[in-house]
Amino acid sequence: MGQGVNTKAVQVCAYLLGISIEKVQIKGNNTFIAPNGFISGGSITSQNVAIGVQRCCNELLRRLQPIRSQMTNPTWEALIKRAFEADVDLQVHGYVGQSDVQNYNIYGATLAEVELDILTGESEVRRVDLLEDVGQSVSPEIDIGQVEGAFIMGLGYWTSEQLVYNPNTGELLTDRTWNYHVPQARDIPQDFRIYFRKKSYSNDTIFGAKATGEPPICMAIAVPFAIREAIAAARLESGIPTTQWFTIDGPYSLENILM
Repeated sequence: MGQGVNTKAVQVCAYLLGISIEKVQIKGNNTFIAPNGFISGGSITSQNVAIGVQRCCNELLRRLQPIRSQMTNPTWEALIKRAFEADVDLQVHGYVGQSDVQNYNIYGATLAEVELDILTGESEVRRVDLLEDVGQSVSPEIDIGQVEGAFIMGLGYWTSEQLVYNPNTGELLTDRTWNYHVPQARDIPQDFRIYFRKKSYSNDTIFGAKATGEPPICMAIAVPFAIREAIAAARLESGIPTTQWFTIDGPYSLENILM
C-alpha cells in the first residue's frame, strides 16, 4: 500500500536494539493467516506495528541481559551467537489489541489558491500550504508522502469523483475511469508545501508520533472552498453580491461549476 510501515518498523527496532538498520529485515505476513488479523487502516497501522515491535525488542533485550552481563561490550553478532549457544529463545512475540488504542488530538491548517476560468469551468490548484500536527514524526519523509497522497485523495473526492446510479435499477454507472475521474498529474497543486507542527508530542508509547494519513483528506476541503470563493468573486463582477447563496452539491467538477 505504500504506507512505509515496514520502514518505520525497521527504524523502531534498530533504535531500541541499538543496532544499524541494515541488520533488521522485515518478512512478509498475511492477514488471512493471522488469527487476530485486522485491516490496515484508520491511520493507526504504523503506530500499532511500532507498539508491537517495541514489546518484542524489550522482551528480547530482557532475555539477552544475563548473557550481555557476562561479556565486555559485545557486538550484536557476538551477543546473539553466545545467546544461541546458551539456548536462549531468540524468537519473541508482541500482541497489540483494542486496549492499546492511543488517544490524542490532531490539528491542522490548510491554505489553497486556485485559478478558475469562468467561461469553461476549468480550474487549477496554483498553490497549497498544509500544516499538520503529526507529533514527533518517526520518519518525516514517509509522513510527508502520506500527507501528500491523502490530500490528493481528498482532492479527488471534492473536485472530480462522483458516483452516478441508474435511478430505476440502482446500477452504478460510473464504474470505470472513462466516467469516474480520479486526480491526474495536472490536478496536483502546482506549488505544494507541507509543514509539520513543531514541538508536538503524543506519548512515549508511540514515540511521540501521531496518525498522519487521514487528516489531510479532510483538509482537502480547502480547495472547493477556494473554488467557491473564486465563483463568488466572478459573480460579484457581474453585480451579484457574495452574500447571495448558490448551490453546488459536489464534486466541484467542470460540469457542476458551469451548471
